[in-house]
Amino acid sequence: MGPLVTLAVHDTLRAGLVARLPSVSCSLDLDRSTDYVEVRTEGWSWEGQSYPWLEACKERTIYYWMAEAFHPVARYSTALIKLVPTEWGAPTFEIDGVKMLPTAQVSPYADAERKVGLIRPRGKVILDTCGGLGYFAAWCVQGHAKQVLSYEKNPDVIWLRGLNPWSPQVGDGLSLTLGDVAESIGAIPDGSMDAVLHDPPRFGLAGELYSQVFYDHLARVLNRKGRLFHYTGTPNKLTSGRDVHNEVAKRLQRAGFSTEMVGDGVLAVKR
Repeated sequence: MGPLVTLAVHDTLRAGLVARLPSVSCSLDLDRSTDYVEVRTEGWSWEGQSYPWLEACKERTIYYWMAEAFHPVARYSTALIKLVPTEWGAPTFEIDGVKMLPTAQVSPYADAERKVGLIRPRGKVILDTCGGLGYFAAWCVQGHAKQVLSYEKNPDVIWLRGLNPWSPQVGDGLSLTLGDVAESIGAIPDGSMDAVLHDPPRFGLAGELYSQVFYDHLARVLNRKGRLFHYTGTPNKLTSGRDVHNEVAKRLQRAGFSTEMVGDGVLAVKR
């Protein structure tokens, strides 16, 4: 993977040039590691290759190297999908400007670790319904899950994963299917899952993933005592007019789960 450049990195390199330093220590993989980068008036060098200074380096944008130029890690097909840097290193992503992972008080990667811990992944076969950048799946693999079946219906999000050094590689028990889990779940055998991680887009974008029909399927594919964590976020009831937490809990209970509110989601256990 080539270098990934953010405004913070670009400023660090520029500061080294101004200070007339021969090299600068910084990260070119979103804080996964640090390395020394040679800086010169005409550009900078890393791992034996030279790169030009960006003419314009924007905040909240990550740039990758392709075809002799830097480009934003963003695509527009049906919506603008963009990888966005955070102060924590691990990036989030946005769809049409809507942030898809929490970043205000915690790293999205660390947030995923906490939520995966709720379903106790060790030795389990886990359904990851909406894979996104793969942070849930990464922690399942690190938590010694037996198998992780991850679904992601947006090919542009999978493209982001390919450029994100924090996203897990397929293998080691992790499979990634390009497809809509709402359509695919009917083919998953009864009782074949030990746990489920369900992190859907907000209700207005994917109402089918909050439906009674889908929750009934989640109950069907889970074995008895199987655990489910359902991220709901914390929408403002006064402005949205909905109590999403409570709506989700009631539907899951009708599907055969016992539920409890945990942080920004619902933890459920199949009865």
